[in-house]
Amino acid sequence: MVSLIIQFSKYAIIILMAIYTFQSYIVFSKRDEEDKEFLFLRQNLMMFMIHFIAYVNMYLEMEETELVFFYGAQFLYLAATLVFFRNLYPRASKLVVNHMCMLISVGFIMITRLSYEQSIKQFKIVAISTAVALLVPVVIRKVRVLTKWTWVYAMAGIGLLALVAVAANEINGAKLSFAVAGISVQPSEFVKIIFVFCIAGMLGKAKSFKDIVITTCVAALHVLILVYSTDLGSALIFFMTYLVMLYVATRNSLYLLAGLGAGSAAAVVAYKLFYHVKIRVQIWQNPFADYSGSGYQIAQSLFAIAAGGWFGTGLFQGTPGNIPYVEQDFMFAAIAEELGGIFAICLILICMSCYIMFVNIAMRLSNRFYRLVALGLGTMYAVQVFLTVGGAMKFIPMTGVTLPLVSSGGSSILSTILMFAIIQGLYILREDEEEQFERFRERELGSRGYYEP
Repeated sequence: MVSLIIQFSKYAIIILMAIYTFQSYIVFSKRDEEDKEFLFLRQNLMMFMIHFIAYVNMYLEMEETELVFFYGAQFLYLAATLVFFRNLYPRASKLVVNHMCMLISVGFIMITRLSYEQSIKQFKIVAISTAVALLVPVVIRKVRVLTKWTWVYAMAGIGLLALVAVAANEINGAKLSFAVAGISVQPSEFVKIIFVFCIAGMLGKAKSFKDIVITTCVAALHVLILVYSTDLGSALIFFMTYLVMLYVATRNSLYLLAGLGAGSAAAVVAYKLFYHVKIRVQIWQNPFADYSGSGYQIAQSLFAIAAGGWFGTGLFQGTPGNIPYVEQDFMFAAIAEELGGIFAICLILICMSCYIMFVNIAMRLSNRFYRLVALGLGTMYAVQVFLTVGGAMKFIPMTGVTLPLVSSGGSSILSTILMFAIIQGLYILREDEEEQFERFRERELGSRGYYEP
């Protein structure tokens, strides 16, 4: 009977996820606000149903009473997040809030399935992060001095990365984090946000080639420190984000081509200088050449994705635990194995929908600084999703970055939730600008004696 319920639930979860994903895109064609509101509420229903069905499956497998209370705590968190964002910020993007909650709920499900103790830690961090994030939109909206702290951002970002390069503990050949009061902190996750604000401030004021050179030097210093720390995944994210921001700010294709050329040359140099980079490239080319050694992780990831097929094995019916660091680097493979390829594709499409919203907000902001911030944060998010999904599928070499909002990792989840909150603040700014424009237009029409029917 339990096996039958699990099999039925597997298909129910896929159908609900497909409906949620479909609604994420048809909302862009809706013009009536009531239609949009009804669609957003249906998305919430889909999310809560997926969350409930998954935890029923896990309870049947684990038979732990604590799991019921843990589910209740997660339900209250998700409901409270939706209610608070909707009521505190009526002009915030409901689609972005829905996507954030959906991705977090998928993370809750998979991390609980993989490690109950780790999921409790993750839940606490998510709850605290969201409480902090609720304050961010009002700060973005009200504190206009944020646009003037360009060199403060530069010094803070470079200083934090330099501290990591000097004082951080080395893990798997890279200096990533250090402990503060017994808590592991990965500063590069927070520097992502600081870096975007820094580059947005510099490019927003750039008027000459000299300004572009100075901005490039500051960005290059961030990347070089990360390379020195052998945190090459973050270095690539910073580099790609800067290239996109530079191109959008200048509209100069030569800068883009020069950047891509410099990046390609740097990749070759990194391959020659860093042994673990060479190993990762060799693993990417043929992970089965050293299956029991360095190729084991990616080989197991490929086995997991293949075993899941389109519909997945079902929760607790696969073996994602065989993949080392599955909760951090290879969460996508675990999802593909137990929830299925269709579910995994829907997850990617939801991430793409987030990026579309970020770019849409950026392109409709009149303030150059905020427009570049929205674009930079969106690019950071998209590149990180691409790297972690591509690495798990052997599309690109492994980079060791997490799947935002889904993978386990305190610093990663906190920085990503803050990133989404900043985007909400920028969305509200955009709404304010449009309202001001409409008022100005009505005054102009009224002063000229024209009135719209």
